[in-house]
Amino acid sequence: MYRLLIVDDEEDIRRGLAELFPWGEIGFEVAGTAENGRQALELVAAGGVDAVFSDIRMPIMSGIELAKALTEAGLAVPVVFLSAYKDFSYARQALQYGVRDYVLKPTDFADIRSVFTKLRREMDRGRPAAVRARGADRAAAGGDPFVSAIINFVERDCANASLKGAARAVGMNPQYVSRLFRERTGENFHTLLARTRMEKAARMLRDGGYRAYEISAMVGYSNQKNFTRAFKQHFGAAPVAFRRQGPAQGGRER
Repeated sequence: MYRLLIVDDEEDIRRGLAELFPWGEIGFEVAGTAENGRQALELVAAGGVDAVFSDIRMPIMSGIELAKALTEAGLAVPVVFLSAYKDFSYARQALQYGVRDYVLKPTDFADIRSVFTKLRREMDRGRPAAVRARGADRAAAGGDPFVSAIINFVERDCANASLKGAARAVGMNPQYVSRLFRERTGENFHTLLARTRMEKAARMLRDGGYRAYEISAMVGYSNQKNFTRAFKQHFGAAPVAFRRQGPAQGGRER
């Protein structure tokens, strides 16, 4: 199953798409929902999202801004737009940012099925086998100096780490770093960053010395709600519940 993130500022539409459409019949499962592009970007960066189904016009960050941000961050996640007819020209412009297709509002389940069945076939053909493996760890253990340098950079200060900062650290162009890291490890830079942040947060929660909102800021999240959402998506439990489970059990990474 491919994990799908649904993004729309209207709660009724989010819930309807997430709960009423039979995603499992066409090879998808709903990994989560977001009410704007900024939330969606953080969730994709946290890992566990294979595709995005997003409205175009939303407050804070639009669908097109989201698609652009995903591309610039090196997050190679296919995007399908949910578009009103008047927005179609914008949807066409966004093709340069990796937007694969669009579904017109008002939504028709037959259209959704057709678009996402096609997308699933494309993803099946191009899906790298190592995407879900800890390719970065294996490459570093194998002595790849480039991968080791990127991992060390992120682990030193995951709260402030960024692709641009990593690129400066190794003296390369950010786009080249993003591409090379993915080629050598099977995952993108932002997946590494998100995983490192989540693992550090988990250790701090187990140690018990800080409150969840403090840990949120210390691992790089300016919004505790977004941190909680990302943590739950990564481990299957919210931070407070994770801490209550104790060091022996903890949460299980998804």
